[in-house]
Amino acid sequence: MGTVMLGTEVAKAMKERLIQRTEALKERGTEPKLAILRVGARPDDLSYERGAKKRMELTGIGCQVTELPEDVSQRELEEALEALNRDPSVHGILVFRPLPGHLDEEPLKSLIDPVKDVDCMSPVNIAKVFSGDDSGYAPCTPEAVMEMLDHYGIDPKGKKVTVIGRSMVVGKPLAMLLLKRHATVTICHTRTEDLAGTCRAADILIAAAGKAKMVTAPMAGEGAVVVDVGINMDPEGNLCGDVDFEAVEPGASFISPVPRGVGSVTTSVLAQHVVRAAESLSGQSRV
Repeated sequence: MGTVMLGTEVAKAMKERLIQRTEALKERGTEPKLAILRVGARPDDLSYERGAKKRMELTGIGCQVTELPEDVSQRELEEALEALNRDPSVHGILVFRPLPGHLDEEPLKSLIDPVKDVDCMSPVNIAKVFSGDDSGYAPCTPEAVMEMLDHYGIDPKGKKVTVIGRSMVVGKPLAMLLLKRHATVTICHTRTEDLAGTCRAADILIAAAGKAKMVTAPMAGEGAVVVDVGINMDPEGNLCGDVDFEAVEPGASFISPVPRGVGSVTTSVLAQHVVRAAESLSGQSRV
């Protein structure tokens, strides 16, 4: 029976460190602040926004929300983003995506200030992740996976790691973070031959495919570390991950659940990025 890796425990440990850093910033006259830019009011956006605002509050970070109407024009959206770029009180910017169909996300990627781009929207930060440059910001979910591994004492160095999923949001940047830590990484996808065998050979198996309970017991090697990044709904309408937790857990050494797993850490990583940005912009960088 494996050790269940609870994201809530990771977030709790991160919270204490972040509070110390925000207090140090405030003592020197800097009030760290996140700005959320949201178009419309999609339920999933509002849910994440509530979690982000709560995490900012718990760690002493300010949070402002710019809500634009569903029918906002491309120009108005870009002007709103530029205003946040120029606002000296804002240290981190989070643009909720996907945008409504009539809006183009591509110009925003180049428009957002890379120093304030705390969820890796800018090509500048993406390039830094792929080149191993720590001065950039990785997407929050991949970094949350790394925080979870670190918290539970799991060193990927020299390990065979299989990542299921090749998106630019999770799979590809996560592979880069793991490579930087000297893991041997295999990225799998829908066209991978013998997917089950490739997964079974992994010391660390990370599921980020977006398909409910696709990872079954025969796909996880005995004693493997299994990290579930998926967020899905099962046929009964219950939240579940990409891993069949009940089937896989008995043979795993460590396994993360859904909910209360990686998702619980993402807003803490977001807060960590805002603090880093505030330190950098105020000349109080820890590097």
